[in-house]
Amino acid sequence: MPEGIAKKFMFVNRTAPHGTVYALESLEVVLITAAFDQDVSLVFIDDGVWQLKKGQQTKGIETKNFSATYRALDGYDVEKLYVDRESMEARGLTESDLIVAVTVIKAGELGSLMAEQDVVLSF
Repeated sequence: MPEGIAKKFMFVNRTAPHGTVYALESLEVVLITAAFDQDVSLVFIDDGVWQLKKGQQTKGIETKNFSATYRALDGYDVEKLYVDRESMEARGLTESDLIVAVTVIKAGELGSLMAEQDVVLSF
């Protein structure tokens, strides 16, 4: 692609927010990618939906609660956040349980979104 034209990056978050480094690493890569003016979108599926849950308490597991960082995404022009409806419902969550505004999608819509991307990374 010619210089100055943004590529479309999709980050697929599948893991719970704590217990592994995947969720935090994904968020850091998203912020770096967005800082370079790329077109960034995030998808949360499976246990990845827990990353957006309000009110996470991490003191007992001695891990930093980084969930508030998702609120900073808007400042990086990262506004395309998608949550898989089936994953959210299977975990008893609703949109009001989430720390940021999202677009709820059906599993079938995810394939179409992925097909539009230049790069898809799964965490």
